[in-house]
Amino acid sequence: MTLTHSSAPRGTQPSPVLAKALSKRFGSVIALESLDLELRPGEVFGLIGPNGAGKTTTMRLLLDILRPTSGEARVLGLDPRAGSAGLRRRIGFLPGELRLEGRITARTALEQFAAISGPVEPGGIDRLAERLGLDLGRRVGQLSKGNKQKLGIIQAFMHRPELLVLDEPTSGLDPLVQQEFLALVGEAAAAGQTVLLSSHVLSEVERSADRVGILHRGRLVKVGTVTGLRLTRRRKARAVIAAAPDVVSARLALTPPGADAVVTPVHDGASVSLDVEDVDGFVKLLAELPLVDLVIVEPPLEELVLDLYRDAGDPQGERHGERRDERSDDRRGDRRGERA
Repeated sequence: MTLTHSSAPRGTQPSPVLAKALSKRFGSVIALESLDLELRPGEVFGLIGPNGAGKTTTMRLLLDILRPTSGEARVLGLDPRAGSAGLRRRIGFLPGELRLEGRITARTALEQFAAISGPVEPGGIDRLAERLGLDLGRRVGQLSKGNKQKLGIIQAFMHRPELLVLDEPTSGLDPLVQQEFLALVGEAAAAGQTVLLSSHVLSEVERSADRVGILHRGRLVKVGTVTGLRLTRRRKARAVIAAAPDVVSARLALTPPGADAVVTPVHDGASVSLDVEDVDGFVKLLAELPLVDLVIVEPPLEELVLDLYRDAGDPQGERHGERRDERSDDRRGDRRGERA
């Protein structure tokens, strides 16, 4: 099977990331299985999943740090296996564990990265360091985990790459710096850069991503916008009705999903609580009653993800043995990835 971009209209950009049936095995363990994924130019795409779900493996396959067992990928229209230095300069990569020389200063480290990644506009490093609160004069070995993460973010963003690949980018950052990072992501997308980020912190993905992909046991089980995913799940409805509880219960019991409603007495009426999938049908049902108030609560992204894992028969969202595979493979060939 050969990937092409022939379906794209003439003059349009190729997909920044295009994968077809991409798979990776480590012995008998399946780290990634038949991944089909296409990113759109200028979008922020969030990969969600617990440790070992396949997020890091996916990124490393796309960057040619790992080679796939089967399947194909194109990054910025090119085969990443070609190993082109030109392609790597068009990508900003933040690995989960950035290995750095501890005796040099943060500024020297970034200048070394810039020599590989390509030109950085004058003052660009200093502006990013000021925004993130990084002292460029300190030796790398003296930096805290959070400050090393800031350095990693700067090296990924500083040359304004077409594609940003960010593995757990807010790990170790305090809340204020996390907000600044999310602002950088938004600015990058507004400038037409594409962002692929992975995280198990669902709130940051919810705030930043245009679309999300949910990985479970090495499989991409769902792709969509956060809003679209919510529309496929049950929402919590709460209503207050100006009628006696027994009257409300009797009426609701006649039509699903009202039969599952919890009805409790309140002042001058009844309170109704219910998990609903068909919101429109529930609203029509309530319209036949003296409705006083109605609140529909959208489920948070975390709840949606947990529901998907439960649907897949994995209430914990974990897979034994996967954590070792992704982390141990991070140690092989990752020096190339840190320079990508």
